[in-house]
Amino acid sequence: MADARRAALAVAVAVPFLLGAAAGAPDPTGTPVLRFGDPDIVESSGLAFTATTRGGLVHTVNDSGDSGRVFTVDTSTGSTVGVTSWGGDPVDVEALAPAGRGHVWVADIGDNRRVRDSVEVLRVPVGPGDRAVTPAAYELVYPDGARDAEALLADPLTGRLHVVTKGVFAGTVYAAPRRLRSDRPNRLVEVAEAPGLVTDATFLPGGGGVVVRTYSSAHLTAYPSWQKVASWELPAQDQGEGIAYAVGELIVSTEGARSEVLAVDLPPEAGPTDLGGPAWTALCWLAVATGMPL
Repeated sequence: MADARRAALAVAVAVPFLLGAAAGAPDPTGTPVLRFGDPDIVESSGLAFTATTRGGLVHTVNDSGDSGRVFTVDTSTGSTVGVTSWGGDPVDVEALAPAGRGHVWVADIGDNRRVRDSVEVLRVPVGPGDRAVTPAAYELVYPDGARDAEALLADPLTGRLHVVTKGVFAGTVYAAPRRLRSDRPNRLVEVAEAPGLVTDATFLPGGGGVVVRTYSSAHLTAYPSWQKVASWELPAQDQGEGIAYAVGELIVSTEGARSEVLAVDLPPEAGPTDLGGPAWTALCWLAVATGMPL
């Protein structure tokens, strides 16, 4: 069903993608959302967002060297309202991705020296309140040797995970098996190229678009074609690391104590990649009128 919806969507969005170069870019200054008040959040690397009736919660992890833990932060105050911790010392946690209601994927995928035989993702519960857990863990293996990576993607329609590596001039997107196994290594498959120096990435909610970020810029790609759609500058940050989708906009974070999370507008070209957006809604009405299957 997800593949059929995406195939139909491709027809609806072909023209907007071709016209994307003429559309305006988002304002590169950004809007402050919160400032981390927790002194233990010193190297915010991964970022995920959960909408609530009061606004939202931001989930983040520190870069390499921290224990296994995810911080949940109230966007209205910047205060940490929950910490999920687990035993064992991660090697280099670099990213978060949504993992279903009340959970995130934690990506222990950093490998600056490219010496790891495998990397690991964990499915971790998050939310208000402190808790100690034993999360489900899954080993991932690259098909062509060790790679450094800082970005993890979770398809919002199928749940399939993708890892984006951090090459200097270009990176690579690898797809995990559709069904992860905890009893043996899961072999990754190369599926696309990525920009250089990617530090994080996020799906748009409809599943038709992916945004990857570098230290200074963002790049929108259609999914699953991985066709390049648009690029734009991000707000200047000391070391821009995290990115997440948050109710119609993006939020971006940087490393550093008491660092600030900023909101950034999506470019106009992003609308057609959202299966819940106007392009998909128009296509649904067209299907009803013509009997076209979706």
